[in-house]
Amino acid sequence: MRMVDLIRKKRHGGELEEREIRFVIDGLVNGAVPDYQMAAWAMAVCFVGMTDRETAALTMAMAESGDTVDLSEIAGIKVDKHSTGGVGDKTTLIVAPLVAACGVPVAKMSGRGLGHTGGTVDKLESIAGFHTELGREAFFKQVNEIGVAVIGQSGNIAPADKKLYALRDVTGTVESVPLIASSVMSKKIAAGADAILLDVKFGSGAFMKTAEEAKTLAEAMVAIGSQVGRRTVAVISDMDQPLGRTVGNALEVREAIEVLRGEGPDDLRELCLVLGSHMLVLGGRAESAEAARARLEEAIASGAALRKFADLLAAQGGDPAVAHDPALLPQAELRIPVRAAGAGFVAAIDAERIGLAAMLLGAGRAEKDDAIDYAVGLELVAKLGDAVEAGDTLAVLYARADDAKAQESAESVLAAYRLASGRPAPQPLLHGIVGAE
Repeated sequence: MRMVDLIRKKRHGGELEEREIRFVIDGLVNGAVPDYQMAAWAMAVCFVGMTDRETAALTMAMAESGDTVDLSEIAGIKVDKHSTGGVGDKTTLIVAPLVAACGVPVAKMSGRGLGHTGGTVDKLESIAGFHTELGREAFFKQVNEIGVAVIGQSGNIAPADKKLYALRDVTGTVESVPLIASSVMSKKIAAGADAILLDVKFGSGAFMKTAEEAKTLAEAMVAIGSQVGRRTVAVISDMDQPLGRTVGNALEVREAIEVLRGEGPDDLRELCLVLGSHMLVLGGRAESAEAARARLEEAIASGAALRKFADLLAAQGGDPAVAHDPALLPQAELRIPVRAAGAGFVAAIDAERIGLAAMLLGAGRAEKDDAIDYAVGLELVAKLGDAVEAGDTLAVLYARADDAKAQESAESVLAAYRLASGRPAPQPLLHGIVGAE
């Protein structure tokens, strides 16, 4: 078998056999296939696509290219949750303890933020003492005892995906649905979940820019799950403005706590209830999404969800008092208002610009090894459809006193807002669910 023949076969629209896909991925990992041939193969896939069978085979080959996690020692049906990324997306901080409080075990591996998107691990590490590195036995023991653990992703989960993505990033081959879908699903499958709940986002702050693109990706990932025996459901949600009102690590933890105690922004609370409902159904704890939602709302109202969050903090070295007193989180010295230059209705908020503004303050990373400041970020005062007058506060920056980039960040926030003379039509938060029974 020769790589050049497989490149030609795919370029001409042929369907690769599983053994041929394994040859490609094994060669990528062990170095037998050089980067230039792998890039040519990825470009061929971009042009002609892959069948569902090919995409599933690619997913499993990448999932099995490194460590795989066997969660069978954890009792119950393990449901993993994954978001395709966005700005202000702190749903894992809410959904993990909320679902665990309702009896579905959550053994979650999460990543760090890069660029304008935040990472769950960074947010949790803004809580003093919280550690996201647990050994296998400690990880399993914690989930069995309290129902939830959230740790950093292993360095050797799906190494083929890391290698392939690095090539795609520099060869113009990122925008391929089969390659995106297999990238996401390979990591979820390697992490060992019995079922998978996906939050597929679209809009200015997401990788997929339209609802149609997000639906295509969602269908591809659900098809992979079906092919490889993992029940998978995808929720398609809006990211044309940041989720909730805060962007920044400690600020987002504070907002997550607000939702867990029955407060917080309506959009964030609603999305978490929808995601959590499908996780309860996938985990066998509810017959329908409607019944599941009622259980989740009761867990919030009774305080069980917030107590579970405190249990999670205590189990992983964090201060459980933070769950009841968010003022214990890191605090920035400055609050800088960003004011509207004119009057009108908020017609658009460029979520990516907002994320980049937070990154300029130090809340995110431009490079993967950059240090981050847990205290800084921003809070949106005006969101889509709100009426503002000249001089009204659109957002508040949380910054350090010596921050030389605060002005640049404020300019980015101001540029992210577009005002119009008329109130825009309301935009739905949810745009469909794929794979639900």
